[in-house]
Parts: sequence; C-alpha cells; structure tokens
Amino acid sequence: MRRRFLFLIITAGMMIAAQPSPRIYAQATPQRIEITAKRFGFTPGEVTLKKGQPVVLVLKSMDVGHGLRVRELGVDMKVKAGGTAEITITPEKTGDFVGHCSVFCGSGHGSMTFTLHVVA
Repeated sequence: MRRRFLFLIITAGMMIAAQPSPRIYAQATPQRIEITAKRFGFTPGEVTLKKGQPVVLVLKSMDVGHGLRVRELGVDMKVKAGGTAEITITPEKTGDFVGHCSVFCGSGHGSMTFTLHVVA
C-alpha cells in the first residue's frame, strides 16, 4: 500500500514537472522619437517607422504653442509654448503620411508639415 501511494505521488510530481510553464517575455521599450516644433517647421521633418512596432513620439515646442496631426495614423498632439507632449502609436499600415501643425502659430503655419514614412 505504501509503495503504491509513493508511486502515485512520484508519478503525479513528474507529470506536473513535465507540464510546460507559462513563459513571460519582456516587451522591448518602445523607441522614443523627439520632434522639435519651431516657427515654421519640425525637426526632423521626416521620420521612418516600422509597421507593427510601437513608438513614442515626443513633441517639443521651442517658442509658441504647436500641434502635430497625422489623421491617417491617429496622431493628434498639442503642446504649449516651451512645453512637451507625447503619444504612443503602433502604425498598422504602410505608406507616407503627411502631418500638419494643428495649432495656429503665425503667418507660416500653413506650410508647417511633417512626414511619417511607415515601412513593412
């Protein structure tokens, strides 16, 4: 009886040990891209991202209030004069997407553009 009980305990322990354990994979910290807004442009003026990879866009204003809107990718950021704003995005489609300053910042506001290139 003791042998049978001991056999059952050892067998159960081996079966439990043989079960695959859940794996926890560390997710990489999203890349941070800093974009500086200053009358009447963005620096850098173009950024390339990879489809499906999250990225943090950080918008900094060097003078007055500015914004950055890229409708196709769901980006809509606003920053006060001298401030910083950030948004995390994961682009799900490829292509070239033009963004615009979304806060009136002066006479050259209409020509203030930014391009996001999303590649596979």
